This record gives sequence, structure tokens and C-alpha cells, in this order.
Amino acid sequence: MNFSGNRELFEREVTEAPDVADVKWLAAEAKASNSTSSHELRTKLAARLAHAAFLAPDRVGEIYDALAEGWIGEPVGAAPIPTLDEPAMTAPDNLWNVFWSITEDGAAGKLDALAVTSRTAALGKELDDSFRDRVVKTSFTYEGVSEIATLPLPRRHTLEELGACPENSVGRLFYNVIVDNSFDLEVLDRDAIGLSQLPSPLDYLNTRMLQAHDLWHLVGGYETTSLHEIAISAFQMSQFGHSYSAQFLAVTAVIGAQGDAMAYPILMDTITSAWVHGRHTPPMITIDWESVWTGTLEEVRAQFGIKAYERPYPANLIEMAMAAAA
Repeated sequence: MNFSGNRELFEREVTEAPDVADVKWLAAEAKASNSTSSHELRTKLAARLAHAAFLAPDRVGEIYDALAEGWIGEPVGAAPIPTLDEPAMTAPDNLWNVFWSITEDGAAGKLDALAVTSRTAALGKELDDSFRDRVVKTSFTYEGVSEIATLPLPRRHTLEELGACPENSVGRLFYNVIVDNSFDLEVLDRDAIGLSQLPSPLDYLNTRMLQAHDLWHLVGGYETTSLHEIAISAFQMSQFGHSYSAQFLAVTAVIGAQGDAMAYPILMDTITSAWVHGRHTPPMITIDWESVWTGTLEEVRAQFGIKAYERPYPANLIEMAMAAAA
């Protein structure tokens, strides 16, 4: 595999501001190619997603709407997410070196889920305050964000309070997810990564998303598998423009561009279906989860108008493939 040639193509393409019609066309071409799409075509499409993730975060909405429309063959059927109508930013000097090191290791199978998460999160160190400021402004283009912007940071949950909830309640099911999988209640330590130092609304959004990530899995109908981590990233991104999710999916798209074309439709079906699911779901970031711990999953979904994700593939498809290859 010609990693250097693909990187050169990627870096040429990623600096160009994507045209929505071009994104639709590339996605439609990739879909029509089925399991034979070229590295070049997939790399060009991945570069458009990376451009939105790192150079124009306010365009994530229109770029992914175009991606979904081109891939699925019909509009997403939701109101457009506004852009800021600002020019693309310039990539910091070392950004693509760090980015490409992650994608190379990922394509070579050297990274587990935790390594991908931590290394993608570390990409934020390469981005300057101007990027953060643009993400702040972008956040307010998503429904529900203005509503939570003035709230204090969410209090920490405890296993004791969740474990005390009734059987079959959302609180107890959330407890079971955490305990059965040996997960951390907040995924990452909010203090260690300085979330309280972020400007509003990023302080609240990122703190709430870390502590509610596995809760969103549960209520949204996403399982805790590798494929559904990709899916819920698209869901989160569609809900409030989650910057980390956009960056994670850009990394994932480039890894997919370098990999076997046979697997590419699975990746894109997953991303686009979850994106559309999020676009059709009311803003979950506004939910006061602590007030609904005792409700059943069905009751909570009905209360907030949430439908479970309709998965196009078995949730554990990647794990099954890895087991078969071992």
C-alpha cells in the first residue's frame, strides 16, 4: 500500500474548501463502486471530512448532510444546520504529521480502541485558540445548545446512586453497562483534561458528553462495540457538532481509505445511518438525566421522542471478523 502517495493526495485535497455538490458526487461514486472503490476516491472523500473536522468545524453539518445524501441517495430530511460563512482556517504546522501517524498505525492494526481515542483526543493540542473559538460559535448553531450554555457543570454520578435505582430503570441499566464492562463513569478524568477551563458552552458539552457517553449508547440503541463506537460518534456529532467526534471520524475515514475496499461500504453505511438517526432525534444534550433515572428505557425514549438506532449490521461485526481471522 502506497501510504506516502495517499498522504500526498490527502494533503493536497484537505486544504481545499469542499463543495457540497462534490461531496455528494464522491459519496455517490463510492457507493456505486460498492466493494471496489479506489484508494484515491476514498482518500478524496476522507479529506473532505477532515477539512470540516479541523479547518472548518462550522461546516460539519452541511458536509455530512451531503455525504449522507450522496451515499444513501436521498436528503436527510432535517432542517439544515447553519454555517458561520467564514473562510477555512489554516492547519497548524504539525497537525497533519500527528494526524497521519495515527491513521498509519490504525491502518496497520497497531491501535486498540483506547489508543485511538487517546491519540485522537491529543490532536487537540495541535489546534490553537482560534479553532476553539470557532467551535464555540459553531456550537450555538445546533438546537438545544443555547439552552444549556448557562447551566453549571454537571455533578458527578456515583455507582451507589445508579445501583440503587429500580430494576429495568435507565439508572440501573446504566449502572449495569458500567459495571459489567468495567467502564469508568466519565470515560476520562474531567479535571485531568481541564474541561472546566474551557469556555462556555464547551465546558458543559464536553463534561456532559463524557459522563453521558455510555448512557447515550443505551438510550440511543447503540451497543458498546467497535462498530457502534463509530456509529455513536456520528450520532453525537449530528446532535451538537461534537468536535472530538468529527476528528475521530476523520481519522476513521482515512484508515478506511487505506484499507480493504470490501469493508468500506460497512463503514460508510454505519456513519451515514447514525448521522441521519441523530439528525432525526431531538437534542439529547438538554435532557436532565438525573431526573429520569427511575424511568424505564421505553418510558424515557417516549418522553423525549427518541427512537432506537436501526443498525444496518450486527453490532459486533468487527469483533466477529477479528475472531474469525485469529
